[in-house]
Amino acid sequence: MSFFNKVLASVGIGGAKVETKLEKSTYVAGEMMNGEVEVYGGNIEQQIDSIYLTANTTYIRESDDKKYTAVASVKSYKVHEPFTIGANETKVIPFSLELPVETPVTLGNTRVWVSTGLDIKNAVDPTDKDYIEVRPTRLAAQILEAVEQLGFRLRKAECEQASRRIPTTYPFVQEFEFIPTSSLYRGRLDELEIVFLSQTEQSAEILMQVDRRARGLGGFLSEALETDESHIRLSITTQDLPNLNEKIKQIISKHL
Repeated sequence: MSFFNKVLASVGIGGAKVETKLEKSTYVAGEMMNGEVEVYGGNIEQQIDSIYLTANTTYIRESDDKKYTAVASVKSYKVHEPFTIGANETKVIPFSLELPVETPVTLGNTRVWVSTGLDIKNAVDPTDKDYIEVRPTRLAAQILEAVEQLGFRLRKAECEQASRRIPTTYPFVQEFEFIPTSSLYRGRLDELEIVFLSQTEQSAEILMQVDRRARGLGGFLSEALETDESHIRLSITTQDLPNLNEKIKQIISKHL
């Protein structure tokens, strides 16, 4: 019977299983995630080489003029050294995993999840998947809020493949696309895009794209040549917060 149990466990039947239990489901980017990994023994004793946790997201990647959905890891962590799990035994292993400050915010189509896996030699590796909500850092939240207060509404938030011309930590950037709702910008701008290139708790390097609305033949030619767009790279720190709205307003007005 033991031989057949080993054969079944090698293809994932009656083998060990894993489940991750996080202390909560909502986190701020940069926050520490605490939880427990529970490993349940199957019908036979098995050697667990390692437990690994990975925070993942998806992004849109282009290849041969086609768009694909790709998965990227934002953080990986090895939880435990090799151990043996007995038949029908349960092991509970606590862990702490820090979410990077640059973890994408779960707005729009953006999803973030924590995957857990057991590395078992000569067997199908059991896995678990837990979706989490990620909120922006205090600084990032105030930047996005300032844009809305100036008369814009968030239309789309999506992770897209990063340009090779822009140095980034990950193969993607998260793009926040706003459309004007106030009379000051409506009719003058098509959209305003914000991309966070890098972040810390105290500062953010962002790329702002101001897309002016085409007017007349010259405007349409500019739109076709993409000369109606201005790309502004700027740094914002926590010291800018008292005058953040005015700073962003001046930058947008300069490129209308």
